[in-house]
Amino acid sequence: MARQQQEKPVPALPTTAYAVLGLLSFGTEVTGYDLRKWAMNMRFFYWSPAQSQIYAELRRLRQHGLVDERTEPQRGRPDKHLYKITDAGLAALREWLHYAEVGPPLLKHSVALRLFFGHQADPERLREVLRDYAAWAQKQVDELTDLYPQLLPDLPYPLLVARWGQSYFVAEIAAANAAIAALEKQSGTTH
Repeated sequence: MARQQQEKPVPALPTTAYAVLGLLSFGTEVTGYDLRKWAMNMRFFYWSPAQSQIYAELRRLRQHGLVDERTEPQRGRPDKHLYKITDAGLAALREWLHYAEVGPPLLKHSVALRLFFGHQADPERLREVLRDYAAWAQKQVDELTDLYPQLLPDLPYPLLVARWGQSYFVAEIAAANAAIAALEKQSGTTH
């Protein structure tokens, strides 16, 4: 039996393209600059794209009919380019959300890497690195808490991710503190 051909098959897209589609799926027509500002909140769990990366994805998505672009002339300033997700873009996003393979997160943990090679480091310096990391993770928890008022009540799913992020960073703080305690026990010191 022959397969029915779709009008325009969705190409294989990188995850960042789906992230841009997801940001556009909140239903507001926005500029690339607005998307960059929104994407900054995704830094807690995914990525913080460069402005050029946002525009590259928008161009790719527009070429495939997943995003519409409208130009709004402005006096004395460059024209404003506004982007909106198309029905095909929503369908592609939903397809990805429902059926993309679930893979492990990509972890590049520079602090864990430094600890792994700790036999070449000064133990006190390692403890300092771990304390600095725990302080940074606490800042992430605090920043996520500050996001809550912006997410309630209209954005319940981003709020769930903010809470997940807080749990993650709290666990990172606990792991760093446990490593500090283990290093102190190894060296016979306590601070």
